[in-house]
Amino acid sequence: MAKSSSLNVRVVEGRALPAKDVSGSSDPYCIVKVDDEVVARTATVWRSLSPFWGEEYTIHLPLDFHHLAFYVLDEDTVGHDDIIGKISLSREAIAADPRGIDSWINLSRVDPDAEVQGEICLDVQILEDTRGRCLRCHVFQARDLAPRDITGTSDPFARVFWGSQSLETSTIKKTRFPHWNEVLELREMPGAPAPLRVELWDWDMVGKNDFLGMVEFPPRVLQQNAPSGWFRLLPFPRAEEDSGGTLGALRLKVRLIEDCVLPSRYYQPLTELLMASVLGPAEEDAASPLALLEELTLGDCRQDLATKLVKLFLGQGLAGPFLDYLTRREVARTTDPNTLFRSNSLASKAMEQFMKLVGMPYLHEVLKPVIHRIFEEKKYMELDPCKMDLGRSRRISFKGTPSEEHVRDASLGLLTGYLGPIVDAIVGSVGRCPPAMRLAFKQLHQCVKERFPQVEHEDVKYLAISGFLFLRFFAPAILTPKLFDLRDQHADPQTSRSLLLLAKAVQSIGNLGQQLGQGKELWMAPLHPFLLQSISRVRHFLDQLVDVDGEEEAGGPARALVAPSVIVREGYLLKRKEEPTSLTTRFAFKKRYFWLSGEALSYSKSPEWQMRSSIPVSHIRAVERVDEGAFQLPHVMQVLTQDAAGVLHTTYLQCKNVNELNQWLSALRKASAPNPDKLASCHPGAFRSSRWTCCLQAERSAAGCSRTHSAVTLGDWSDPLDPDAEIQMVYRQLLLGRDQLRMKFQEDLNIDSSPEADAEKGVCPSALARHREAAARLLEVLEDLDRAHEEFQQWEQQRAALSPLGH
Repeated sequence: MAKSSSLNVRVVEGRALPAKDVSGSSDPYCIVKVDDEVVARTATVWRSLSPFWGEEYTIHLPLDFHHLAFYVLDEDTVGHDDIIGKISLSREAIAADPRGIDSWINLSRVDPDAEVQGEICLDVQILEDTRGRCLRCHVFQARDLAPRDITGTSDPFARVFWGSQSLETSTIKKTRFPHWNEVLELREMPGAPAPLRVELWDWDMVGKNDFLGMVEFPPRVLQQNAPSGWFRLLPFPRAEEDSGGTLGALRLKVRLIEDCVLPSRYYQPLTELLMASVLGPAEEDAASPLALLEELTLGDCRQDLATKLVKLFLGQGLAGPFLDYLTRREVARTTDPNTLFRSNSLASKAMEQFMKLVGMPYLHEVLKPVIHRIFEEKKYMELDPCKMDLGRSRRISFKGTPSEEHVRDASLGLLTGYLGPIVDAIVGSVGRCPPAMRLAFKQLHQCVKERFPQVEHEDVKYLAISGFLFLRFFAPAILTPKLFDLRDQHADPQTSRSLLLLAKAVQSIGNLGQQLGQGKELWMAPLHPFLLQSISRVRHFLDQLVDVDGEEEAGGPARALVAPSVIVREGYLLKRKEEPTSLTTRFAFKKRYFWLSGEALSYSKSPEWQMRSSIPVSHIRAVERVDEGAFQLPHVMQVLTQDAAGVLHTTYLQCKNVNELNQWLSALRKASAPNPDKLASCHPGAFRSSRWTCCLQAERSAAGCSRTHSAVTLGDWSDPLDPDAEIQMVYRQLLLGRDQLRMKFQEDLNIDSSPEADAEKGVCPSALARHREAAARLLEVLEDLDRAHEEFQQWEQQRAALSPLGH
């Protein structure tokens, strides 16, 4: 049994942000933090006060996380970035609604006294003697404190309050990991029992001291269970001031998923019900357990459910029957072919997620060369007269001030110059399209052809496929390459407009030109001849795409999305030798090309270099960030490994930005997740000048001063299949609709099932019986899983009661 905790976070957009640049605009980006750990950074949106990011993250977390924070900053290419504001969400606020948070939230001002982080280690005792009661507070150490000085460190000291008494520790200079090991004793004064408060401060020679955080324990806790252990530092208790919208707002979607994943045998009955749904005869589709699950799932949960179901059926080698089942249901209930797959049904979402799961390498191979060209060349293109900037477009024509006609003709040439290679790459990619996708499209093509055989609906079988492949896969990737990992950053406004025009053109091709000349965008007319010439090529491409043989089920080859030998991440990093002889640490980092698989982290001088070194993934004991002050370099991480003799070794790697750092951290932590003997703590600094830069300890072998974060990873499409976690999510979804399921089952029981009544109401007795049977079986399986979860909770409570108290 395993407990899991994850956050689904989507940073959608911002509005009414304040201008930070002289141009009257800003270059905003957003940093996402879980407690003290930066887990994500959105791309910068240039010159915008209403940025759209649309970036989504699944963050796997430790079970004891406290809060989630979003910081909006203005990127400054010279000097420090300006903080615009923040939004802080407590764990309790996020968990209050199972559906999570989906709303606009005003940014608040950033109060330095509220920007605390880290933990303090204390042992408190209440003693009594002839003079009365005495509180003995042993202040051991603190870790991960916020840096308050320009050196990236602090000069921390602790102040202990009990009633009207207070004492201070000594000050430890230039560290975020102070070791005091001091005992402070305070005598109880007359009056009501007082709480204990321990504050941490950064000592300043000039000006006032800076607050670093505090912990407080009420009298009842001191009496019943004196504190002992590590405690998270908190800000001064005060309500976060809403700026009233003067700093702008963010639209956020956040949902916390906390679960206990049971052993596989408990999920077997539910898994078998779902598998039987797709393997049964077509006439039973509408009354299957999977059909009931679809009816019970609200629109805002369908994408999550679709992803989990696609992964679940991929793991069983049944993705083909699953997609075919959903397609049959969708096609059967569609009367107007023009509306086919146009809604956000489970069928549409499942096919969309399936393409992302198995087709991302294919998408990158097809689109990446042209997308890179567009970003690098930064050509000005515009067809809409209302949006033309004739002054900017002078670079197109050097013969005086260009006219609208000149701009349109030049833009048309540039657009077709990019569209041509895009269409060529797509229609020439039949052999590179994953077999699983081709088989799924073949089933879709056949199902639609049988449902709409009329001559006037000849194009529907093409539109069904192109609607997914062009409108939901290629066009969105062209529009926002960042969201499909085609680029590290969002496009600037000019490039973004070019991508929009290209995406519109690809959509028109995917629609087989059916809407050309209609609507409000008649200014696209100059592109129509090119689009019409491409449509016949696309039809031929789709015919070739579905002309695939093989009895193997679609999705079978993708059963293991990430095999041990598959490269899950690669790229250039700067590597530092473990024991550099050079005193100039900056130049101890050498550029190397790295490959990460489930078996090894390998590297060489270049991708083509034959000689490779490697670190076995099974040797990894921790993967952590390194403080910027350790080498005076940003975005550095460390990989701690243990050799056969039990000796620890550290490899330092520098990434080019915080996003790349997060991605490598996540990938390495996932790859090494099954490893035993993980380190609970490590040093976030480096051992230099005979001491650790973080905690100033003089022993290289000194115990780590900061906890590790192996549980914090980012979810993505290439994550390995986890059938138990996936079916557990399906169980949770069914729980949300259980009352509705019971009502439906009860209604079925109360229906007069006599032949005469059935004939009058148009009710098929056999279909009604199957419907009732499916509902009853689902309710029975849910009750069994409920009991299993209750037994596990009782077992956990008993284990906690038997274990010694501690923190």
